Amino acid sequence: MQSFRTELEGSPNKNGKAVVEKDIVELEKKIRLFREGKMDEEKFRSLRLARGVYGQRQQGVQMVRIKLPYGKMTLAQWNRIADVSDEYSTGNLHLTTRQDIQIHFVSLDRTPEMWSELEKDDVTIREACGNTVRNITASDIAGIDPDEPFDVTPYAHAMFEYFLRKPVCQEMGRKFKIAFSSSEKDTALVFMHDLGAIPRIKIVDGKEVRGFKVLVGGGLGAQPHVAITTHEFLEEDLLIPYLESVLRVFDRHGERNSRHKARIKFLIQKIGIEAFNELVAEEQLALTHQRYEVVRSRKSGVGSPLNSEFQTPNSELRTLNSELTIDPFRFQLWKTTNVFAQKQPGYLAVYVRVPNGNISSHSSRRLIEKLKEVIADDVRITINQGLQFRFIKPEHLEYVYSVLDEEGLAAAGFGSVADVTSCPGTDTCNLGISNSTSTALALSEVIEEEFPEFLYNKEIAIKISGCMNSCGQHGMASIGFHGSSLKSKGQVLPALQVLIGGGVLGGGEGRIADKVLKVPSKRGPDVIRAVLTDYKTNASNGETFLNYSRRQGEKYYYDLLKPLASLETLLAEDFIDWGQDEKFATAIGVGECAGVMIDLIATLIMEAEEKISASEECLTNNKWADGIYNAYAAQIHSAKALLLQQGVQCNTQHGILKDFDTHFSDKGFYIPGSFKATVMYMNDVPPSETFANEYLQQAKKFIEFAKVFREQSVLAEK
Repeated sequence: MQSFRTELEGSPNKNGKAVVEKDIVELEKKIRLFREGKMDEEKFRSLRLARGVYGQRQQGVQMVRIKLPYGKMTLAQWNRIADVSDEYSTGNLHLTTRQDIQIHFVSLDRTPEMWSELEKDDVTIREACGNTVRNITASDIAGIDPDEPFDVTPYAHAMFEYFLRKPVCQEMGRKFKIAFSSSEKDTALVFMHDLGAIPRIKIVDGKEVRGFKVLVGGGLGAQPHVAITTHEFLEEDLLIPYLESVLRVFDRHGERNSRHKARIKFLIQKIGIEAFNELVAEEQLALTHQRYEVVRSRKSGVGSPLNSEFQTPNSELRTLNSELTIDPFRFQLWKTTNVFAQKQPGYLAVYVRVPNGNISSHSSRRLIEKLKEVIADDVRITINQGLQFRFIKPEHLEYVYSVLDEEGLAAAGFGSVADVTSCPGTDTCNLGISNSTSTALALSEVIEEEFPEFLYNKEIAIKISGCMNSCGQHGMASIGFHGSSLKSKGQVLPALQVLIGGGVLGGGEGRIADKVLKVPSKRGPDVIRAVLTDYKTNASNGETFLNYSRRQGEKYYYDLLKPLASLETLLAEDFIDWGQDEKFATAIGVGECAGVMIDLIATLIMEAEEKISASEECLTNNKWADGIYNAYAAQIHSAKALLLQQGVQCNTQHGILKDFDTHFSDKGFYIPGSFKATVMYMNDVPPSETFANEYLQQAKKFIEFAKVFREQSVLAEK
């Protein structure tokens, strides 16, 4: 592979371009070592995942996930991503439910160069995958929401900057997802996140005080769980320190062997929320900051406003509508369903339905060029895989519509029943069982052609995932589907698990959908027909689908849909999935959503030494808390290596501390005494230069002990 070195022009965070350049050079170096057979495959996989490089279904190519905090792009960033997709991929930009952009079919060897190109416009792929803090999502109307107590965007951006490359969240047991809603309506779905925040204001001594309702432990997947409220009101300056405490607890106590039990929701279920809160409180003294003030006026991204500071582009006003020829009926329908009145008087936001979240680089560039004078330099990706343009003047609305129509992106019904959300499924994902993207298009077609009145309905959400992991968020949908399979007479056919009755209750509360039954995939449209016809026929006047489905219950929908589940009347087409020509066959690969466990003893010792180097670098830069945490991680890695050498399996870092005392300290192998007490002393002392240096020396001595002990054990075995 050609060696890659370049001077970067930007950085997505306050650490500066030198840190970013080091990251990219390190990725290039690790790829070379892996290609030369000098790096273990599992170690390399963990490293590349934390840098946004994800193995896809097709061998020899990668999916690269671009991390866009709260889904925000400047026009320059959008253009840069489009150019990068053309150069390194297929020219397709896939918008995700986590407000990222994914680019598929990328050569592994070209990912460092691609990353460098993205960084020229302050775009990162760092920690977009792997066991890290993933992209922080937020309501797409944050900053323009008439109902918001205040704009959450600066807080989401500060949190993104603060935890990017933070030692505590580089290799947790599982991923960690965060969302900010702009109001009590909870349009960001905080109830299904590892941590969610809703803005609130309190009057204290006659003054307004900003804060957040905070929830922890939500998640979907195969075992969905609604988040639990830990604070009805947490002052704004305490939010980031609180999250750091939560991550420290998750890192130390979270499951590491069984990835299916490793999300924070399982830790809370195991020990209870009260015990969890106590553990969080124990971390307080050791935090980097006891309070962390967010600069409210900060601007995220080059040249892009976040709030009412925005002024419309200072260009000549043109009479754009005079030469347009548009269908007035279609325009009015689009205007009714896709246009939002901002809290800023005289401005509108426009939403764009993007089928399956796929938009070409060519369409992207044409939209940028034609709209740049009439929209803000602030484009948002929505959690249902669409786009939002903001700060549009009413007199420019017809022009914006005409531009979208030329690109085939003027479909009405954004966020409606017809706007079906889907993950990539078997198109590219290793875990996909059936084709979610083509199924989604078929379901959308049913709504538009047979139930056009539901283009105005934004309460009912249809969502589909290619497997049970809920990347398409089927677990909280009004009508949800996930890919599966059925067998009939010795043959396998594609199937959909049907779920009914999920939804948003507001205020951080939500309802998880009930699993009903499986049907052959080709009958998915019939499920939609049956459920919506039943709702139209039997619901009380004004009754929401959420209330109706709750009233009817799982058994009702099982009986309603049971005829569609029958395998007695299968046709030949039922054995071919949507969008496919070949007969269906399950071909599930190894998923990489949470990274891979690395239990090789030599690798663990090597990682410990890398942590020592990282700790030394932190201390050089006066980052005492981060230096201490790296030294802590070095000791954990070394202890785990020795325990594994003795045949002791390790599920959590907390378990490692206890097990090491049982198998080493208590037997006199480790002279200083209790390993756990020695290591965890870091929580009893505020971070300082003196303590950080002392703790680093302690870690170095322990690693030397571990290396000597291991060498002696290997010699003894010979």
